[in-house]
Amino acid sequence: MQFIFCKKEVKPMSQRQDDEMIIGKNPVIAALEAERTVNKVLLSEQLNINVQKKIISLGKAAGAVVQTVPRKRLDQITDGNHQGVAAYVAPYPYSDLDDLFDRAEEKGELPFFIILDELEDPHNLGSIMRTADATGAHGIIIPKRRSVGLTATVAKTAAGAIEHVPVVRVTNIAATVDELKARNVWVVGTAADADEDYRKLDGAIPIALVVGNEGKGISRLVKKKCDWTVSLPMQGHVSSLNASVACALLLYEVRRKRTPVE
Repeated sequence: MQFIFCKKEVKPMSQRQDDEMIIGKNPVIAALEAERTVNKVLLSEQLNINVQKKIISLGKAAGAVVQTVPRKRLDQITDGNHQGVAAYVAPYPYSDLDDLFDRAEEKGELPFFIILDELEDPHNLGSIMRTADATGAHGIIIPKRRSVGLTATVAKTAAGAIEHVPVVRVTNIAATVDELKARNVWVVGTAADADEDYRKLDGAIPIALVVGNEGKGISRLVKKKCDWTVSLPMQGHVSSLNASVACALLLYEVRRKRTPVE
């Protein structure tokens, strides 16, 4: 059974060649609620009826095609736990650096950015986006090359945060660090050999936190350009934390300093 909804008497398009597929209940609902260009939604015939009704209603408002299909069909066309929901959406848009500053200004807050230096794992990026949204960070900066971008896996892991956290792709991270410093943002890197404990981070300053590659860490040039670096003390037997875990600790430390418990 197929439902076709449209707004302004314009028939919605079926999926286009450059569309991306996102899977999972939360990512699809978040995309529809955020008024992303969602061209087609596929629902398993076995999906919970209340979830079906909610997505059908959101699809109607968004002007998307909503179609129920056998669960086996979703198993065939998706890779991962689709939870009975998949959607074809327009490619995720990237923001400009000015958008991040504007977002901070609109909220009346000091800039709070994340720089990911050649992060490669989409699950790490998705997890970092979730934490960025939870802690009020104004956006993420990634390089165009040798780095994971906004993919379906990132969207699934981000569980809806991809619709709310702007991501900027830049040609050169080192040059972007220079630009941020010129615009009065303090750039703080993470390094195992840093002398300063991350718990000394000052939340009352415009700040950009740099997290490096899962294996190599921050590149030598980017590390050199940071105003300073901080480390996370390790008491156990492992030598480092997962990139998304380390980033979460840093983000929540800034959040804690900016919004102390009354």
